[in-house]
Amino acid sequence: MEILPIRTKADYRRTLKEIETLMDAAPKSQKGERLDVLVTLVEAYERKHFPLDLPDPVEAIKFRMEQMGLFPKDLEPIIGRRNRVYEVLNRKRPLTMKMAWRLHRELGIPAESLIRPPEDSRAA
Repeated sequence: MEILPIRTKADYRRTLKEIETLMDAAPKSQKGERLDVLVTLVEAYERKHFPLDLPDPVEAIKFRMEQMGLFPKDLEPIIGRRNRVYEVLNRKRPLTMKMAWRLHRELGIPAESLIRPPEDSRAA
């Protein structure tokens, strides 16, 4: 099984095309193992060349609220009284660690997004 590193965009495109042809490979077969290795190479290339920034905490919360059809009152058991929820959503109050862990546990928001500094404080 000869596998070459992905160094260029052409290598990347070629590898993606090969992965597409292997998508129906049986696990633990020779083709399945090749697929696993190629996917790992593509993931490493994409991490290096197409890094994704996680959203800031408030944007992550708003996005999850939209996905789940939640309203600010639905966050009261997680964040606290309604005025505190609005303060967080309007960036007037930062999340506490307790709020962050509850949001992570109850809504499945990545902890990495919840503990990073908000957008407006990173510019300072």
